[in-house]
Amino acid sequence: MELDDRKKRILQAIVNEYIDTIEPVSSTSLIQKYGLDCSSATVRNDMAELEKIGYLEKTHTSSGRVPSNKGYRFYVDKLLKDKDLDINEIKYINSKLQNKVTQMEELTKIATNTISEVTHYTTVAIGPSAFRQKIEEIKFVLLGTRMLMAVILTDTGTIKETIIKFERDITSEQVDTLNIIFNNKLKGQLLASIDMPMEQYIMAEMNYRIDVIKPIIEQISKAINDEAKIYLNGANRAFDNPEFESTEYARNFMNLLDSKNLILDLLENDEDFNVYIGNEVNGLKDFSIVTFKNKVGGKDLGTIGIIGPTRMDYSKVISVMKYINKELNKELGKGKEG
Repeated sequence: MELDDRKKRILQAIVNEYIDTIEPVSSTSLIQKYGLDCSSATVRNDMAELEKIGYLEKTHTSSGRVPSNKGYRFYVDKLLKDKDLDINEIKYINSKLQNKVTQMEELTKIATNTISEVTHYTTVAIGPSAFRQKIEEIKFVLLGTRMLMAVILTDTGTIKETIIKFERDITSEQVDTLNIIFNNKLKGQLLASIDMPMEQYIMAEMNYRIDVIKPIIEQISKAINDEAKIYLNGANRAFDNPEFESTEYARNFMNLLDSKNLILDLLENDEDFNVYIGNEVNGLKDFSIVTFKNKVGGKDLGTIGIIGPTRMDYSKVISVMKYINKELNKELGKGKEG
């Protein structure tokens, strides 16, 4: 059913009011606070109609209505507007983003922490997928007669390190040869191109036995394909929300944070931006997650997700995300100019 403009305004007002107050919304409060140009009876009729088609729910404790998951979905998809950040929030964000970083992946951690502090919700993030990163350089460093450290630098600034142990001595001259061969073969290639068959075509060009090449390939592959790290910020801030006065709600939240596979599935979505609301996703229930790809200077630095109650201030969250991403790109541009 297509909503007319008045029903859209009423639904938008109810969502905004419930986000602000976490109290069921009555027709009287809507007319008084949002200046709807119609009678209380008309608003009540429209609210009843919105409930009938599933956008609102009636609570047992009051005659007011609250948004349903379907109502939040319509609000996010059709009615959401960016929210202006206040001057103190802007100053705070700018001060946090001016930190000097040595690796671009640190930008995602800084952004994750800043979003959590400004929105008062929990944030999670993962780095960019190995399948999308390209190798800038591989460096082998001799740590002992039978031990190497491999350092892989990617085009996103990510650094992966791993230690490789051997059953026979290797020399510094052999390490120099390994550096030349691995960089010639792999520089500019996707990380995902490092796999076991690489043994054969590297060995074809050098007179190394398999007990040297094989452990190198195995350890580099392991370092690249290790389970994605989830960065978590502000889990304690979630408990500032009134919903967490319920023990069951708090327990469900902690269970959600423990559901790493669910969170990874949502963060690894290929879309640049997404909003997952409540029981649209099995396991979310009373929570929503807003995700976006953190792209800076044209490079994918990973995905950030904001977790909050379905009553979260979607407009504030999305506006903070957009502003931080814009400022990160601006800061990166200044760095290039300097």
